[in-house]
Amino acid sequence: MKGGASPTADEFSSRSWSAVSRLSDTLQRDTVGGFLLLGAAVFALLWANSPWGDEYAALGEVEVGADLFGLHLDLSLSAWAADGLLAIFFFVVGLELKQEFVAGDLRDPSRAALPIAGALGGMIVPAAIFVAVTLPAGDGAVEGWAIPAATDIAFALAVLAVVATHLPVALRTFLLTLAVVDDLLAITVIAVFYSESIDFTFLALALVPLALFAICVQRRVSKWWVLIPLATLTWIFMHESGVHATVAGVLLGFAVPVLARDGVNDDEHGGLAHHFERRVRPISAGVAVPVFAFFAAGVTVGGVSALRDTVTDPVALGVIAGLVVGKVVGILGTTRIVSALTRASLDSSVKWIDIFGVALLAGIGFTVSLLIGELAYADDGDRAEVVKVGVLIGSLISASLAAIVLRLRNRHYRDLRRAAGDDGAHRTSSAEGRNNAPSPSAATST
Repeated sequence: MKGGASPTADEFSSRSWSAVSRLSDTLQRDTVGGFLLLGAAVFALLWANSPWGDEYAALGEVEVGADLFGLHLDLSLSAWAADGLLAIFFFVVGLELKQEFVAGDLRDPSRAALPIAGALGGMIVPAAIFVAVTLPAGDGAVEGWAIPAATDIAFALAVLAVVATHLPVALRTFLLTLAVVDDLLAITVIAVFYSESIDFTFLALALVPLALFAICVQRRVSKWWVLIPLATLTWIFMHESGVHATVAGVLLGFAVPVLARDGVNDDEHGGLAHHFERRVRPISAGVAVPVFAFFAAGVTVGGVSALRDTVTDPVALGVIAGLVVGKVVGILGTTRIVSALTRASLDSSVKWIDIFGVALLAGIGFTVSLLIGELAYADDGDRAEVVKVGVLIGSLISASLAAIVLRLRNRHYRDLRRAAGDDGAHRTSSAEGRNNAPSPSAATST
């Protein structure tokens, strides 16, 4: 602009799009999504335990929507966050899973063997510990067996991104692959064990818009006014069927082609997975997951004595022990056994102490663990609150221990590279790897 001339409409449009683009790029980063998630959870905890705690509880119960045409869409805000917004998160997870199977590490059995084994062990052992701790309590306490089995990709990769200035790139790949398989197992558990009685009529109806969505994306149709209505109908019918509605997000993600017809995996040549991930992930990381965390994490502690009573509850103990101990034993133990009995081995740049740090990091079970807790104890509000405390404490302990171990390993690798005289070069390549490498929800990386 010259001579104080007012900006034109085109200039406003250009500036607005530039601002949106910068915000989108920011939300692609692992650390930003993790900090938003953490901030929402802390804010909810502070509000729930403030003199205005009743207002927080009332906010979550506000009903939005209507019961139209026999569809039960008059849900509370907390239910919309768990069933609706998390479907966006799981759509990105679906993109991520398909990317791994089609063009990522899961395509190569030799590279995927150890993290897959770790994911299996990291689910079985925490679940077994939870059952062992809660079974004597009776009264349905064991229903939450899957709560400590889940790993929060966003949080885990955020912590790793903060400390990983010099850690081997292969370690991030290991964690990402493990977390992807962990998500697939968690989704399967939700669909099979934590869905209500299934209405097969609505389930069949859900397949119709899902099939149309799949046909459109296979034909490279990316118009929002075509795909969003089809995705919404799929979600509605899935919700009415009794299968948890987040499963619709995963199936829609699976439908998106990863590779273009010429086998190239990028936007320019027609790979829609990356195209959708770039547009949807900021919404998932910046809105969907933090809003869910806000409504899910606001547990009323009720003072030191009440907190002590809550933490000593068998359900809370089972969750904490499962996340902190079970994840480490399951992941590290299983990978060591598979490595000893087969030809599968770690990348030459990674040591077993590094895998120990990653196993601790996998004990961060925030988002999906809270969701499973809500589903497992939907009819027991008190026990659901206990789960929240257990998940928060277990995840905090796991994150803290992992940060200590990985920070020490990071210092070790930094000293090695300084001694070799290539610290500056590695720092540059490491930073570029974190910025350009596939993010936890990125279709290009997963």
